[in-house]
Amino acid sequence: MKKLLAGLLVLAAFGWLLWEIYDRTSAPTGGPRRGGAGPVAVEVVPIRKAVIRDVRRLTGSVLARSQFQVAPKIAGRLEKLMVDIGDEVHNRQLIAQLDSDEYVQQVAQAEAELEMAKANVVQASSNLELARKKLARYRALYEKKVASQSEIEVVEAEYKVQEAAHKVAEARVLQNKAALEAAKVQEAYTKISASWENGEGRRVVGERFVDEGAMLKANEPIVSIIDIASVTAVIYVIERDYGKIRIGQEARVTTDALPGESFRSRVVRVAPLLKEASRQARVELEIPNPKGSLKPGMFVRVEIEFIRLEDVTVVPAGSVVKRNDTDGVFIVDTENMKVRFVPVKLGLEEEDMVQVLEPNLSGSVVTMGQHLLEDGRSIKLPGTESEDASPRQDAQQTPPAGRGGSSGGRQ
Repeated sequence: MKKLLAGLLVLAAFGWLLWEIYDRTSAPTGGPRRGGAGPVAVEVVPIRKAVIRDVRRLTGSVLARSQFQVAPKIAGRLEKLMVDIGDEVHNRQLIAQLDSDEYVQQVAQAEAELEMAKANVVQASSNLELARKKLARYRALYEKKVASQSEIEVVEAEYKVQEAAHKVAEARVLQNKAALEAAKVQEAYTKISASWENGEGRRVVGERFVDEGAMLKANEPIVSIIDIASVTAVIYVIERDYGKIRIGQEARVTTDALPGESFRSRVVRVAPLLKEASRQARVELEIPNPKGSLKPGMFVRVEIEFIRLEDVTVVPAGSVVKRNDTDGVFIVDTENMKVRFVPVKLGLEEEDMVQVLEPNLSGSVVTMGQHLLEDGRSIKLPGTESEDASPRQDAQQTPPAGRGGSSGGRQ
């Protein structure tokens, strides 16, 4: 039964193929043929002048113009945190306070030691003055032959001892002053500020890493500060487009997070090398962001215009076909309802339109059904089929002379 069914299917397919061949070769000369030499139904559009661009649409990510982490220079317990995520901060603003009791005590101790050192200098100065007077008196006695040489030497040695002690006392004052300044610096480090160079404007707290009460090590991050008054879009271009990128080139940026909005940007940095693995180069664009709408980490689409041509001849890209390995379009001869294949030299292509460099075209081109056409083929346009069919139907319904009441058409 299965073999019989398969045989019937093969015979049916073979019969359909024979019917197609017969229908294509034996249809009346003046009538339409299914895929034969009869008119082919097509759609056309006018050739027009328009603007066309060489555009690349790339994707990338947003980075803050600058970003840094604020961390203490000394270890300690975080006593108070004055800012949180999203807060605006200005340059040198106090944002955190460490427990400072220990450092305050160190400052007080350093101050006391400095005062003691100053008192030692006063005492050393007094001792030095006494030694100087004693030395002067013994020298006078020595000149009068009252004091001996050995006595003079002893007094001079005492003077040098007091002079050295005075210098040591003065040095200790300087040392204690430095220790006091160091203690004050350590105490100042308990007050943590956000500071940056060229500190105009405000910045924003991007992240918070710790909470109040946490024990911090030196250089352990507390918060991150970002500048989003303008942001940077990072994209990667392939080797083919790398040579077209220029510093200062303008681009349009959009993001799904802000539908309906676009942002102007310009190329500010182009990497001098391509990554060997991907053959792509990093390109950075600066985007003014006065409202702070764009946030770091956002996915963006970047449209860069390399070339813009005004008033050029364009046709739909789908209208271009190949005949004998030559690009061309079918131009409509509306008087004879035929088409003419015209080889073309193409230029830029943007979306569904392509530029025609040569020749200078006018009229209309076929945009649907062109793959069934050859040069000189008859066509029919939408809306004309019913008009063409009416006379044929009338002819079929009117019996020819001498045939009686028999109907026309194939029996």
